[in-house]
Amino acid sequence: MKPVIVACLLSLTPCLGSALADPVKPPVATVPLPPPEPPQRPNDLVPPEPQVTPLPPERPPELVTGKEAVKPPEGKTGSDTPRGQGPDTANPTALPEAPLPPVRPPELSGEAALALKVAAPDDAACLRRLERLGARFESVAPLGNGQCSAPRPLNVTALADGVALEPAAILTCRAAEALARWTTEVQASARKEFDDRLASLSLGGTYVCRGQNHDSDAKLSEHSFANAIDVMGYGFAKRPAIKVTAAAEGSPEATFLATVRASACEFFRTVLGPGSDSAHGNHLHLDERERNAGHRLCQ
Repeated sequence: MKPVIVACLLSLTPCLGSALADPVKPPVATVPLPPPEPPQRPNDLVPPEPQVTPLPPERPPELVTGKEAVKPPEGKTGSDTPRGQGPDTANPTALPEAPLPPVRPPELSGEAALALKVAAPDDAACLRRLERLGARFESVAPLGNGQCSAPRPLNVTALADGVALEPAAILTCRAAEALARWTTEVQASARKEFDDRLASLSLGGTYVCRGQNHDSDAKLSEHSFANAIDVMGYGFAKRPAIKVTAAAEGSPEATFLATVRASACEFFRTVLGPGSDSAHGNHLHLDERERNAGHRLCQ
């Protein structure tokens, strides 16, 4: 056992006395000092006085326009007029009144306007082309029924190579020319697929005054202007006729129908047939409707 411990055990009083004589002193609390005051602002750093934007100069009197322009009194100039009392106060941007449009000509007003008629197009060049294509046709009287009209219709009975139209078609020259040109492609497809000659086209209608898809509330059909053809079928010299309908896939008939339908898109602005909608499930609708930017509808 250590000597110090032995000594304390032998005399408890001195050891306890020394322990009580030196108690542990608590830490002394300190109070933080306040921060020093900032230095005084120098006198030369005071904020500048606010600046006032100067007013624009007075508008010269010779530049004042409109009814509000007032000449300054004699002996005074425009600069003498107090601000806020010049002609610019009511309407600083007043301009002269716009002139009225010219009077409508009497021939374009009332009953005279209703009597105006648009001149029919000159078909002289088209008729010569149609003759060179081998078509047989004759001019008929103008057609008119309200908005349905055809000023210079043709009665077309046959096309090149003696292809008969059954029945004859009442068409504009432009539609007849497109039909004649397309039929030459149909003739080539008939010789290629069937080694036969196209003899006739079975038509469902040409000039009919009606709405699209026979809907009286719809926009007028191109049939109303003799500008459309409905092809129902194709007749041949030797083989049986073919109707415009679905054919067995991969058969010569299906190939022929698909080929002539595709070629029609090169000659007509509108081509609709089986698969386009329910109204064209049994015929090929061809027309020359004009659309914006030359758009064509081929379905």
